[in-house]
Amino acid sequence: MTDPELVRRMIRGDEEAFVTLYRRRQGGIYRFALQMSGSAAVAEEITQEVFLTLLRDATQYDLERGSVAAYLYGIARNHVLRHLERDRAYVAMEEDAVEALASTEDPLADLTREERLLALRRAVLSLPANYREVVVLCDLQEVDYVEAAAVLECPVGTVRSRLHRARALLAEKLRSDPARCAV
Repeated sequence: MTDPELVRRMIRGDEEAFVTLYRRRQGGIYRFALQMSGSAAVAEEITQEVFLTLLRDATQYDLERGSVAAYLYGIARNHVLRHLERDRAYVAMEEDAVEALASTEDPLADLTREERLLALRRAVLSLPANYREVVVLCDLQEVDYVEAAAVLECPVGTVRSRLHRARALLAEKLRSDPARCAV
């Protein structure tokens, strides 16, 4: 069953449709919120808020404006940006967030690789929000440019230019001094 079909069934009161959609989309929403905020607790809260908003306002979804995933990412983005605005003085990368983001298959993974990944995560978190969100959506969540543009409510060209600038900033941060990427 497609996402739009699930939303239609959900609007008609089908609880199983909501559960199916939640199971299908909550992982991506959680990872987006985690990568944007650097906090597992914030990501959990935002994920919950996204799906509560969907339950409350499912009739607001318009297939003509984009996919259900883009709609959910847009809700998550709004919640993350509100959170970042409230707490913009300091955004810490919690240890549980680092563990949640890292998925090592080999428990004896190379320490250098882990250090590079941590430096990259810190560099992403240190980006201004408008650059961070395109990196998280396009590079980490693998959302295509058109869908990212729908989420961000901007032209595709803006997504491309922000992503280009964000990648350049990341490369500069990592090249100059990975330790400066600490947030």
